[in-house]
Amino acid sequence: MANLNIKKGDNVMIITGEDAGKKGKVLTVLPEAERVVVEGRNKVTKHQKPRNQRDAGGIVEREASIHVSNVMVICPKCGKPTRTAIKLVDGKSKKIRVCKKCGAEIPTVDGTK
Repeated sequence: MANLNIKKGDNVMIITGEDAGKKGKVLTVLPEAERVVVEGRNKVTKHQKPRNQRDAGGIVEREASIHVSNVMVICPKCGKPTRTAIKLVDGKSKKIRVCKKCGAEIPTVDGTK
């Protein structure tokens, strides 16, 4: 299992592919596959069968996963896509993510750093 620098709820910019230059919020992180799902990006169509008689089948559009190497975290302070670094706080007992460009903290969606 890989240790990823991108967490659920991060704002990211896609740097390669069809959606290059577009921004979005991370919905799901798949660490074992090293992939993320970004809200509203990398849309694919899926032919879905009806699950029961009341469901309607058809063509459904949904987000597909993107490899983590193709996205960069957007710093909340400087607003630029950046790499992240790990900074130790409280004498190596707590790790936080920081922006490589400006040094600002990058908080996670659940409030932890």
